[in-house]
Formats: sequence, structure tokens, C-alpha cells
Amino acid sequence: MKILLITPFFPPEIGSAAHLYDELGQALRSRGHEVTVLTGLPRYHVIDRGGRSSWRPVIWENYQGLRVLRVFNLDVPWNMPLLRGMDQMISALMSLMGGMCLPAFDIALVYSPPLPLALAGLALCRLRRRPLVVNIQDLFPQSAIDLGILSNLHLIRVFRKLESLLYRHADLFIVHSRGNRRHLLARGAESPRVQVIPNWVDTTAIQPRPRQNSYRAALGLNRHFVVSFAGIMGYSQDLATVLKSAGLLKDYPEIVFLLVGDGVEKPRLLSRARKENLSNVVFLPMQPKEKYPEILAASDLCLATLRTEVQTPVVPSKILNIMAAGRPVLAGMSLKGDAPRLIDKARCGFCLPPGDAEALAGAVLRFYRDPGLGKRMGANGRRYALQHFSLTRGVGRLERLLSLVSSGAGRRS
Repeated sequence: MKILLITPFFPPEIGSAAHLYDELGQALRSRGHEVTVLTGLPRYHVIDRGGRSSWRPVIWENYQGLRVLRVFNLDVPWNMPLLRGMDQMISALMSLMGGMCLPAFDIALVYSPPLPLALAGLALCRLRRRPLVVNIQDLFPQSAIDLGILSNLHLIRVFRKLESLLYRHADLFIVHSRGNRRHLLARGAESPRVQVIPNWVDTTAIQPRPRQNSYRAALGLNRHFVVSFAGIMGYSQDLATVLKSAGLLKDYPEIVFLLVGDGVEKPRLLSRARKENLSNVVFLPMQPKEKYPEILAASDLCLATLRTEVQTPVVPSKILNIMAAGRPVLAGMSLKGDAPRLIDKARCGFCLPPGDAEALAGAVLRFYRDPGLGKRMGANGRRYALQHFSLTRGVGRLERLLSLVSSGAGRRS
């Protein structure tokens, strides 16, 4: 098949969307498919920006064997929602225009959110008379409404209508959990057109490794119990609760919190850590993808936290990475979502109510005092990841669905 992948982010950008579609593209190419990627210019979480050519409307690249068409987008600060919304609209329009210039393709798969990009993918596929599969990773606008980022009733009504339009007309939807599937069905999508495929993790690249490594040595943490968070430090991640927990554990100098990444909340977190003299908190900038397994390996316990307001049934991809690395998961998020059920079923850690710093600190102490608990739960997570979330398994299921939809069988069924 000739497969078009449409994504808002792609390497050299760092993040779950970029990594997910990079791995997908390479896996599909290795299976004999011709893969083209339609994306924007790198602008968020890029370690080496390499002279961004922001005024060229389109740029063709070859990225590790994948043909990549990059279209113009704005380079706006991450912490300005209004400008980011404008960027999403412009990026969607440019993607539609760039997509019309692409060679023939058999089927397109678009990452959503942002919702405008998914709608641009729908328009492109209707104009090119090709089927569209939408990979829903987060439930917009519900996620933005929950966080209070989207509160204008008129805008909410507009986005709800656009969401419904997408759900009625795309050929197939892929979601990563059953809770997300229930949301799509409630918003108007038809049951046969919504399929659950959990996100995958490269269990070869991320696997259990010795905890004593270069990161521990460089940071002087060889004798410490390391509690890590690695990822985007945004509105949703509730890292203020993590800092509060670190404050409660200041009398345990052997316990260190390692926070790795960047995002709109990082300046506030740094300021708070300095103000409260949290010497047991270490910050690192965003690390290259190839360094991420070493961060996980250096950890004794890994965090996945979300704010109380986040009520959508999201399963953060970092949980799957932690499991693949053979490390225990300590999550703080809504207990009604799909992630707590996954953690419980895999017996790979604990999930606590969001925003409860005392409970989080207590759980950290439990793992610190019982090293065998973390080892057992880490081994459980690794075993579960191999059985259910391997790259081969996930891409194989997706490949079969793309083939069915491309041939028309999927749409008829």
C-alpha cells in the first residue's frame, strides 16, 4: 500500500506523537509499504533546531528512508493558547494544500488532536477520493474543557459540531483504550468504525537495563533511590503535587526526584523548587530519544501524574514505556480512567487519586523501604508489555485494518 501519515509532530521533535509516528512509519516501510509523512516544520521540543526554514511553504526531506513533506507553520510559544490555536488552523490549511500536491496514495492515517488537522485530513481524502483513518490520541475538545483552557460556550459549541462532523464522516477511527471508544460512540461515531488498538512501545529499544549507569554517575546518584518523571511538563501533568511530595520527603536524603523534560510549567516548577529549597529535586532538560531508555533504567520508581481536572480516559504513553523498561509505575490520576485499570491488571504499580501529595509520598516510601516490591512490579510490567504492547503486535493489527479499509472491505463492514 501507499500510506500517507499525517501528524502535527515528527522528528527531530521529541514527544509521544513524533516517536509514535516515526516508529509506525519505519515499521510499515520494513513491511514493504510505501510511506509518506505530511507534517509541519520542527518547532516544539527540538534539541537541535538546525536553522528552521520557516518561510518556505513546503520542504521535501528524506528521513531514514521515509519521504517527508513539511509544510509551513507558525513558530509560537507553547504557553500562548490563542496563538497555538491560530497555528493549528494555519497548519491544517497548509497541510491540506500540501496534501493536494502529493503523489497518489491509497489511504491516509491522521493523528488527532489537533482537531483542525484531522478535519484537513478528511477534506484532503474526500478531494483525493481516498479513505481516511483517524488515530484519536486525546479527546478534544473534552480534554481542553476539563482543564479550563476552553471555556467560551460559543467556541465549545463550534468545536463540538466539528468533532461530530469528523466522527460522522471519517472511514475508521483507532483509539487506544475502551474508554476512549465509549466517548466516540457517545459523540456520534458508529460502533463498527471505532476500533481499539493500544499504543505500542518498542520493547527492543526500551528494555530492562542496569540501574547503575552514566546518568546516575554524572548526577552523583549512585547510592540514591531515584523517583523519575520524564516527559512534557505542561498544564495536565500536575507536577506541583510531585514537588509537594518531595517536600514531605526532605528528611529522607537518599530519595531523589529526577524531573526530566520541558514545557510551559517548568519555569514555575524551578522557581518553586528554589523557593522551598528542595535539594532532593533534580531537573534535567528534554533528552534525545535514544537517551530516554537510560533515564528509565536509572530510576527505581517512575511517575505518571495528571491533574484532577483530567477526566478523559487517557492512557499516557509514558506508562507503557515504564512497563517496557521493567520499572514500577506510580500514577496519580483519575481512578475512573483506563490507565488505573491497566496498572491494576498488569500488577505493575499503584494508581492514587490525583493531587494527593501525602499519598504519593507514602507510596514512594513504601517502594523505598521494600526494594523487592519494585522489582516484582517492574518484572510484571515488562512481561505484560511484551504480551500486549509490542511494536510488532500493534503495527500488525493496524496494518490489517488499513488494508481492509483501503480495499473497501472495512467500510462495507
